[in-house]
Amino acid sequence: MISVFCRQSRSKIRSLLVIPALGLTTAAVLHAATPVTPEPNPLLSESTLPYHLPPFEQFKDEHFAPAFELGMSTNLKEIEAIANNPDKPTFDNTIVALERSGELLDRTNRVFGILINSLPTDALKQLENDLSPVLAAHSDAILLNSALFARIKTLHDARDTLGLDPESKRLLDRTYKDFVRSGAQLNDADKTKLKALNAELATLMTKFSQDLVKEIGASSVSVDQPSELDGLSAAAIASAKAAGTDGKYAIRLTNTTGQPPLDLLTNRALRQRVMEASLARGSHGGEFDSRATISRIARLRAEQAVLLGYPNHAAYQLAEQTAGKVETVNKLLAQLATPAVANARKEAAAMQAIVDAEKGGFQIAAWDWGFYAEKVRQERYAFDESQLKPYFELRHVLVDGVFFAATKLYGITFKERTDLKGYSPDILVFEIFNEDGSPLGLFLGDYYARPGKRGGAWMQAYVPTSGLTGFKPVVANHLNIPKPPAGEPTLLTWDEVKTTFHEFGHALHGMFSTTKYPRFAGTSVPRDFVEYPSQVNEMWRDWPEVLAHYAKHYQTGAPLPQALLDKVVATAKFNQGFKTTELVAANMIDQAWHQLKPDEVPGADGVLAFEAAALKRAGVDFPPVPPRYRSTYFSHSFAGGYSAGYYSYFWSEVLDADSVEWFKTHGGLTRANGDHFRKTLLSRGGSEEAMTLFRDFTGGDPYIEPLLERRGLNSPRAK
Repeated sequence: MISVFCRQSRSKIRSLLVIPALGLTTAAVLHAATPVTPEPNPLLSESTLPYHLPPFEQFKDEHFAPAFELGMSTNLKEIEAIANNPDKPTFDNTIVALERSGELLDRTNRVFGILINSLPTDALKQLENDLSPVLAAHSDAILLNSALFARIKTLHDARDTLGLDPESKRLLDRTYKDFVRSGAQLNDADKTKLKALNAELATLMTKFSQDLVKEIGASSVSVDQPSELDGLSAAAIASAKAAGTDGKYAIRLTNTTGQPPLDLLTNRALRQRVMEASLARGSHGGEFDSRATISRIARLRAEQAVLLGYPNHAAYQLAEQTAGKVETVNKLLAQLATPAVANARKEAAAMQAIVDAEKGGFQIAAWDWGFYAEKVRQERYAFDESQLKPYFELRHVLVDGVFFAATKLYGITFKERTDLKGYSPDILVFEIFNEDGSPLGLFLGDYYARPGKRGGAWMQAYVPTSGLTGFKPVVANHLNIPKPPAGEPTLLTWDEVKTTFHEFGHALHGMFSTTKYPRFAGTSVPRDFVEYPSQVNEMWRDWPEVLAHYAKHYQTGAPLPQALLDKVVATAKFNQGFKTTELVAANMIDQAWHQLKPDEVPGADGVLAFEAAALKRAGVDFPPVPPRYRSTYFSHSFAGGYSAGYYSYFWSEVLDADSVEWFKTHGGLTRANGDHFRKTLLSRGGSEEAMTLFRDFTGGDPYIEPLLERRGLNSPRAK
């Protein structure tokens, strides 16, 4: 995943919204936050470590407020100098000068974003709240600067006469559009309205994000007796005991609707309590109830879109994506919804047959799905997925799987750098080299869950690369794998193996970038394109040569048995009705909220009813398969930068499935294929239209049939 907290922004200025934003004066807020400044402040100068890796051990909470204050004031002086330059506007003195501006603020913002996501303190979380309006106002001060926009417009109007190379011409065009989409052409009264909307939105998005993290940390289901935990492993029971209080056990909740213990718990009453607790998050009153926040965010986004000339927020967002318009996304989701739900009903019927045979006397419900799906899997394939875990030890997966595949494809090599440190002793650091031995960059892996760490998995550029700065990339992958007790191996599920390959696909996209301008570097591509290269990288997870190299028993070194591998392959489409339906349902919720006009947005009391109606209208209101995320804990949509954009995973998967066919047709894991993918797509960032890059790589347009076939929803079209 790439989120607003971790991807290089499509707009250099809007990257300041990494921390959503309010409206107090900068100095007042920041001085109130940290009255004493320790000296020296390491944020105020570029790191002297290899590859400019941030010196995490030097940073203190007190460093950030003064660095932000100085960074913003310096940036505004730079902007004023550009806007009021008495010389005639040129590409260099205006557009390139903008690209070079804000170095201190960018560096401070990146480091802050890293820590607030992965190792937050109470002080940093408070500063995030305080900074939100300040950064929003700072961004608006640049994007709504009339004199600056006048210079940009002058250049844009004359763009065909400036003799610019293609990337420079695209930078001029994109900069102009960024300013227009941010309100630069509005009158003064509407600019004032927009600033207020931006400030309040940023504040509410921060609130939603922080409340969600707090609620996840506080959410658990209490269990009195260990016998109720039958089905869980001894290690899981020990973790539940450690999480409990007063001699009780506790099952901690994760941010998705489905919870991992539901696949294993034999106690149906406990399964029901776990699922109901998960579904109720953010909607049961108290300090973490998010319904009012959601309603207000949706209303503000709708008002913002109308002010900027769009019918709704979805139309505003999609105008800059490869999908292009709301109708295209609605068509894609509709194509998936009907066959997905039909398959889910068939899967439910197979589970119901087992329940009936056991004389259970109940109808399959959401809390039964994972448990009985595993029974169906074992009945059909004599396969328990837990049999795989001993063959997927984390370091073997990473070094002998993920890195091995990258070396075979791209010729790059890896050297662990134990002398370089991250913000936690658990972080792995590797230096990466091109085939000719030249340094490519640094890769960091932060794989373990920890209290306060943001949920899910994501890639982040710690040091972005571009020809303009001359910096080489430092990128990191972040997962949330439970850390085992000391001395025990970290054994991954098959899905966690997939995630490890996926996130490294994002890392490759960031590291291979050869763009001149930071605006286009690495993953600075449309939201519905950014997941595509990483999803392609998932294909090497079960590629025979790669799998044989890493899938070895952590104790004996024995390879994954062929019979077990055959079962993995045979079950590839198993339970896809469920998996597709829960994702389509979440997508329908995201689109429903963001295709509303301002006066159509329900109030807090109507949030859940609106969600239910949207699911029913879309034909995905199948109670045994609830949405992967409900509105009240849908961080992608209301805090994570995927508003009206959660469909991106499906859209990217259409491109990915087609590209996987290309790799297979052209010989698979070869240097020639890797070099072609790197040259035509991975290295290009956002320097060209996304679909042009796709066609440069594959030689044609994508089609949906490979995706439908992959998910067992259709037969492949003959090519």
